[in-house]
Amino acid sequence: MADKAKIRARAAELRAGFEAAGATVAETSVLQPAEVLLDLYGEDIRGRAYVTSDALLGEQMLRPDFTVPVVQMHMAEGAEPARYTYSGEVFRRQEDDSSRANEYTQVGYEVFDRQNPAAADAEVFTLVRDAVAHLDLRAATGDIGLLAAAVAGLETTERRKAALARHLWRPRRFRALLDRFAKPTPSDSHRAKLASSADPFAEAGPMIGLRGADEIEARIAAIKEDTAAEPISAVQVDLIDELLNVRETLPYALDRLRDIAVDMPAISGAVTRLEHRIRALSERGVDVEALEFEASYGRTSMEYYDGFVFGFYSDQRGDLPAVASGGRYDALTRVLGQGNEIPAVGGVIRPEVVLQLEGSV
Repeated sequence: MADKAKIRARAAELRAGFEAAGATVAETSVLQPAEVLLDLYGEDIRGRAYVTSDALLGEQMLRPDFTVPVVQMHMAEGAEPARYTYSGEVFRRQEDDSSRANEYTQVGYEVFDRQNPAAADAEVFTLVRDAVAHLDLRAATGDIGLLAAAVAGLETTERRKAALARHLWRPRRFRALLDRFAKPTPSDSHRAKLASSADPFAEAGPMIGLRGADEIEARIAAIKEDTAAEPISAVQVDLIDELLNVRETLPYALDRLRDIAVDMPAISGAVTRLEHRIRALSERGVDVEALEFEASYGRTSMEYYDGFVFGFYSDQRGDLPAVASGGRYDALTRVLGQGNEIPAVGGVIRPEVVLQLEGSV
């Protein structure tokens, strides 16, 4: 078992490095209001977090990470631009993999800066890289924004695009939905009656349960729209598959993505942002010619990432999780800022994994 005193000491060293880079120390409570995370992620978050209740505070959740409370703090009272660092324990249930830790330490660095998002991406990536450079790690990068833009540009209903967008971070569910939407809508007898009936409440059956009339009407409207929707074309499905299969070093990935953008112009803006990021990384001394890019990378991370994503891994210790990871989460600032937003990107390091690789644990 890891020596917690050593982990705390290593975390303090890593955090001090981020403080030296200009970050302010952010302190957040271990207990967080569950309502915020449930609103963000839906009930799925319960399967990955520890939830409790309090007579005064209501439903609470052990902190699953630092980003959400840091964003809340910044949007409530932070000046611009801003840089924060933090260290402490996070808690995540691991019911599908008992070998993974359910309590571990994170040390993070977050940047809120609207002037030059590409430069902020490069800043976070290089600071995290430099902090773990002595470990000879493999870096991986991706961009969730490419797939999000591709989905937004599909020729289908807004409802179907929203459903796909909700599952960008769940590859199997996303694939199942995409395959379903690419086929003619099956019309079982009950759905067909609801879709064609002049009085759908008569077809819906008696009012049983907790749903009100408004909810039932909305559901019937969704069924009607879905039944009438044309399938997503095979050409568009193939383009999404081609996008997700991009796995090259950065310059070659950029070339392939430019080619895809000719037939899928919706991703052009995301491709341009990638080009700017490559330039910013190069200006910070990153060997972009050797840096891996995978368009599907990061799709099993926390759902708030919506742009650049990255991670650092040990090829010699494939049994270990990512030593460090991070990404961009602009949309999260809009959700938690109640309409206000600011481009934001951050990264975290796991000090106990650093110690394992250093042979100190």
